[in-house]
Amino acid sequence: MLSEIIVSPSPHISGPFSTRRVMGDVIIGLLLPFIAAIYYFRLYAITLTATCVISCVITEYICNIIRKKQNPAESLGDLSAVVTGMILAFSVPPSLPLWSAVIGSAFAIAIGKMVFGGLGSNIFNPAMVGRAFLTASFGMLMTTWTVPATIDSAMPNIGLGTNSSYSDDVIARTQATPLGYSKEAIKSKTGAKEVEKQFRPALFGEVGGCLGETSAVAILIGGIYMLIRKTINLHTPLAVLISTFVFAAVVNLIKPDVYISPLMHIASGGILLCAFFIATDPVTAPLSVKGMWIFGIGIGTITMIIRVFGEYPGGVMFSVLLMNSITPLIDRLCKLTPAGGKPNA
Repeated sequence: MLSEIIVSPSPHISGPFSTRRVMGDVIIGLLLPFIAAIYYFRLYAITLTATCVISCVITEYICNIIRKKQNPAESLGDLSAVVTGMILAFSVPPSLPLWSAVIGSAFAIAIGKMVFGGLGSNIFNPAMVGRAFLTASFGMLMTTWTVPATIDSAMPNIGLGTNSSYSDDVIARTQATPLGYSKEAIKSKTGAKEVEKQFRPALFGEVGGCLGETSAVAILIGGIYMLIRKTINLHTPLAVLISTFVFAAVVNLIKPDVYISPLMHIASGGILLCAFFIATDPVTAPLSVKGMWIFGIGIGTITMIIRVFGEYPGGVMFSVLLMNSITPLIDRLCKLTPAGGKPNA
């Protein structure tokens, strides 16, 4: 008698941590950065995040219909589309037009996730795929940083202006990010000490930057929550942060007037958001502890190479996607011991 064989992506052993619970914990961990985003960027933080989340959910539903799933809404229950929408929203400028957020969200889910077969089969982090598409397609929109509302009271009414002066059509005043200032310091060979003055604002979030990455303290608390819940482990975040710190410390020791301090690098540019919420994605990261360390060190190192030697002031998005591409190779080099097997057998 023939029995039905069901083919599905790993893992194949069930445990206490369901996908829905893991994604739920990630959402809870992101709530404090979301609250910080609302405090600094007001109503637009809510509308932009909601737009990305709703667009991701609708796109996944449509993709399931196209794939002729019996229940197109079934996969939405794991909350992975919600997480992708939130991380994408947190990775874009607060003044990003909603229409472009819809496009980026649709690309993140359709191309970054569903074309591979859905959750568990995608090679790249969907949110970073969406952000990369937006960066390539709408470069000006993705590099326009608005002043927090705590600095300029006009910011609750963020518009689409890209100038630093006010007019009838421009109601958003722009501000360079700390990493943008640090890039100018590198080009001019001096000025790093002036950038260091933004450390405290960057720690709490009162600086220009992506919607959910400006408050280092809020992200750190959210990351600690997930560690306590054992939703993520410490290996990948530590690898990202240590490699970033060491690289930044070396160049800072060589030329302290040109390169900003390692703590400033960690507090700026989304490295903390990456360490706790992006690099720890269980689908696109290595499975073994050794692989996690290699993966995290690669992300931190590539990010710093881009920040110090490249033209782009950030680098997190590129480093994550590059390391995602070699995750299968890392898993092959750092094989896990099968259940009941012998190490190195």
